[in-house]
Amino acid sequence: MLVEHIKLEKGSALGLKMDMENAPLLVIRAGCGFVMCGYLNMDVANKLGDVAVRVTGVRTFEDVLNAKAQDVSETAKKLGITVGMPAREALNRML
Repeated sequence: MLVEHIKLEKGSALGLKMDMENAPLLVIRAGCGFVMCGYLNMDVANKLGDVAVRVTGVRTFEDVLNAKAQDVSETAKKLGITVGMPAREALNRML
């Protein structure tokens, strides 16, 4: 597992990467929420009340930061995070 500090405009986040069999599992945690790759489940994030954004087609932390949100949790929407927003911007809103 790779753990990396990621500098953002409004602070820093924590990146977690675990190599799986066919693609990496990626999560970047910042402040009150996180951006997750397609391996993880938005229905569960909503059920738990998490501030979450899901991106797809990513293999690196840089890919995650540059990806656009494919799905956002209900609590993320309350922070002004929207589908199509760059993940970097969403993470800055979570700080």
